[in-house]
Amino acid sequence: MAVTLNASTSSGFVSTADTSGTVEIQSNGTTRLTVASGGVTATNLTATGTFGGGVVTSGTAVNLATGSPTSVDFSSIPSWVKRITIMLAGVSSNSTSLIQVQLGDAGGIETTGYLSTAQNAGSSANSTTGYLLTQTNPAAASLTGNAFLCKIDGNTWILNGDTAQQPTVSASVSSLGGSKTLSDTLTTVRLTTVNGTDTFDAGSINILYEG
Repeated sequence: MAVTLNASTSSGFVSTADTSGTVEIQSNGTTRLTVASGGVTATNLTATGTFGGGVVTSGTAVNLATGSPTSVDFSSIPSWVKRITIMLAGVSSNSTSLIQVQLGDAGGIETTGYLSTAQNAGSSANSTTGYLLTQTNPAAASLTGNAFLCKIDGNTWILNGDTAQQPTVSASVSSLGGSKTLSDTLTTVRLTTVNGTDTFDAGSINILYEG
């Protein structure tokens, strides 16, 4: 049993009491929220509006060793998100085109207007087609690291982070930085390469997002 608080469509507010120590909030007799000694359980919970920080949501990790994808999309990103962490572990491709991240909105993936630099031991690479995740991409190298996307204002997103190539090569760590203003609210983060045709063949990628 439980203490119930029910919003009835026929009787209005209906409450019952017992000594169970459990509280149920109901809508017309159907329990939507339960508060018990073991925690809080919600059913058919829908969140709307603008949310603050404190809740970090994980995407679904993608194994790049299968399917030979030329790109990977993380879509349906909520409109309230203000920070996204991009995580790469052992990511490699079948050739040497630089690996980059692109953003999408209601109009699709945007492929121009980025200001991006990746620097490695005094050498740098620049791109206007996406955020670079490495300054070089030698054959047989894999990429591991984090990149952070932060919404600075409106639909403008800045990126910074560090990635390392493995196995270790000389000066293998790249420092990343860039900015991009979207034409609409962010919905998608895409991993791809600058030429868009190289395929990924190893490693995994995932994202975390928060308000």
